[in-house]
Amino acid sequence: MSDPRMEQPNGRARGRGLGLPFPGACGPNNAITDVAGIEVGYTTLIEGAGPLIVGEGPVRTGVTAILPRGHAPAAPVWAAMFSMNGNGEMTGTHWVEEAGYFRGPVCITNTHSVGMAHHGVIRWMSVKYGAAFGDYVWALPVIAETCDSHLNDMNGLHVTEAHVLAALESAKPGPLAEGSVGGGTGMICYEFKGGTGSASREVELEGAGYTIGALVQANQGVRPWLTVLGVPVGQHLTEDVLWSSEQGSIIVVLATDLPLLPIQLKRLARRIAIGIGRTGTPSGDNSGDIFLVFSTANDGAFGSETGLREHHYLANEILDPVFLATVEVVEEAIVNAMLGPETMTGRDEHKVVAIDHDRLCEVMRRYGRLDR
Repeated sequence: MSDPRMEQPNGRARGRGLGLPFPGACGPNNAITDVAGIEVGYTTLIEGAGPLIVGEGPVRTGVTAILPRGHAPAAPVWAAMFSMNGNGEMTGTHWVEEAGYFRGPVCITNTHSVGMAHHGVIRWMSVKYGAAFGDYVWALPVIAETCDSHLNDMNGLHVTEAHVLAALESAKPGPLAEGSVGGGTGMICYEFKGGTGSASREVELEGAGYTIGALVQANQGVRPWLTVLGVPVGQHLTEDVLWSSEQGSIIVVLATDLPLLPIQLKRLARRIAIGIGRTGTPSGDNSGDIFLVFSTANDGAFGSETGLREHHYLANEILDPVFLATVEVVEEAIVNAMLGPETMTGRDEHKVVAIDHDRLCEVMRRYGRLDR
């Protein structure tokens, strides 16, 4: 039986499967789904070829759905967000900033499908959570985006409510497909094919074990910036570049079961920027680099009948291992997002090559970062 820490469900190698020496202990799936209760689903749309005809295609896009507490109507999750560069969108985060929590799924799609994803999530929540909401459904879904217009007919608005509902309904725990799946289908990372990537870390604090998981929609960077575990890979793999300046963005969703206050989750959200920076990007002006962090702990604090509630949290002084794990897990998730896809041709015959696993390993060996 294959090891999901090392390879995707389709057998394609992930970073650890190539022998890349990522630090830290990961969970059994090396994915955001290692945080208990979290489920992830995709709708992937790949249709047509040839010249762009707006409204007809070609289509290279999709929807990623993250369910913080699975399918059952459940409590909100404590949360925080951070925008490293705001050239993008993540809805619902004004309330996250104000109140420190949100309720319901998180969806990631392309830039021009945010509205449809928002619409679909409210439809889904009104059915799933109707009784829990009471007489009237009131929802502020968290929907995020990156731009897939180089490969996709993004102005054609091909994502429908049915596609959003399908991603939500298909969400499940366990190993995750990566690369050209869900919202990551048409994305480009450091001028290689990018997309969806994930990873996890296990940490121990005060004698208890906890998990941190990241899911990224990686669409950022230009080739010369690309760095893998400190190696300037992009300076060696110089073929098939696409443009002279950055055109993309990255969305990061970080989940944990650590009991933390919203202000502490904000501290984790800021550290996500360091993990992204380790892969090379300075967060360019064109980039929408926006991050969401949530904790599934302290769910009982939402159900109290009284105005006085209890919230357990870890002391700030012991959080350094958590900060380090946050940086490491984001870096690994981005690399996995690049290792997952195959080369893709989209609208107007635009071709984006996948990073060559063998050539990547060759460069890593040259710098003493890979033994085999």
